[in-house]
Amino acid sequence: MSLQNQKHLFDIPEDVTYLNIASQSPGFKAIFEAGMEGLRQKNKPYTISASDYFEPVVELRKLFAKLVEADSYDRIANIPSVSYGISTITNNIKLNAEDEILIIDEQFPSNVYAWQKLAKEYNATIKTVSPTNSKTNRVKQWNESILNAITNKTAVVAMGNIHWSNGSLFDLKAIRKKSKQHDALLIVDGSQSIGALPFSVKDIQPDALICAGYKWLFGPYGCGYAYYGEYFDNGIPLEDNWANRLGSEDFAGLTNYQSEYKPLANRYAVGEGGNFIYVKMQIEALKQVIEWTPRAIQDYCKNITSETVKTLKTLGCNIEDDNYRTHHLFGIELPQELDVNTLKLALKEQNIFVSIRGNYIRISCHLYNTSKDLKKFVDCMASILR
Repeated sequence: MSLQNQKHLFDIPEDVTYLNIASQSPGFKAIFEAGMEGLRQKNKPYTISASDYFEPVVELRKLFAKLVEADSYDRIANIPSVSYGISTITNNIKLNAEDEILIIDEQFPSNVYAWQKLAKEYNATIKTVSPTNSKTNRVKQWNESILNAITNKTAVVAMGNIHWSNGSLFDLKAIRKKSKQHDALLIVDGSQSIGALPFSVKDIQPDALICAGYKWLFGPYGCGYAYYGEYFDNGIPLEDNWANRLGSEDFAGLTNYQSEYKPLANRYAVGEGGNFIYVKMQIEALKQVIEWTPRAIQDYCKNITSETVKTLKTLGCNIEDDNYRTHHLFGIELPQELDVNTLKLALKEQNIFVSIRGNYIRISCHLYNTSKDLKKFVDCMASILR
């Protein structure tokens, strides 16, 4: 059964058209109430028990494991940011001189800087795969270029499931197959796809999946998730916090210092990861996303944007073919004759929120949007072009 509009769960005014969840998600009412419950608990710290530091985190990790179809929640760590998760990975990789780390053109900085640092440390090379300038079959050719770029020199492929700025869809299954043939790690940044686009760890088999939690997963700013595969089972975490060691649930025995970490990804969790406010909010958010299902969210977004895409193309905009992009997030290349500064002003006056980068607009929508929201955006653009 297809999903219906869910705006009633959110607190978005009728005169606001929010098409920018890829930057920051709005909260819905259950998340707000969960956060308030966490604040009330903080106000009465004498009600906090030892189990409150651990049991909600376990529930949270189980939910994320279910969302991405990971076999064990012990392979999930709660982290504060993508950069934290990526740095954990680079902290546990050793390279040979002249090894190559493959990334995508204009990849988000949090999934670039740590790789640049690692490459410099080992005298390895960052290899960037760029799209062609073609207006047709651009993403298809981009995927082919990525596959051709994976060679015996490739040690790591680090990329998103989609491109964060335009929704270009990458063929991770084929990329995983090629990377395995060359013993290269596949590290996936799922920040702009997990929660709104189906993703299965069992299907893709990445060596790690890192994901910001404040976008399509509706968590507060400053939360994220990481899946770590077998390669990282015995790695060294970025920090040595008390909660990641064996037996840390026994508060009375904490000074019986433990040299062993908890198994698998537990060792990589951020210190103070049992944040009473954040974790409660994250749990409610993931419960709702799982109930909606990423497939249904993707289908809903496709339904409300299909006519908009057709109209935008008639106005002279360039948008990637449906088969090679996502529908919850997509990029619009604006006609050369459109004055971007005039458009920015018009959008602001009409309370329409999108992401504008140069001559491109990124649209990112969700279940609180309707086709009317998209029409309002199109009408605004059309008025500028006229």
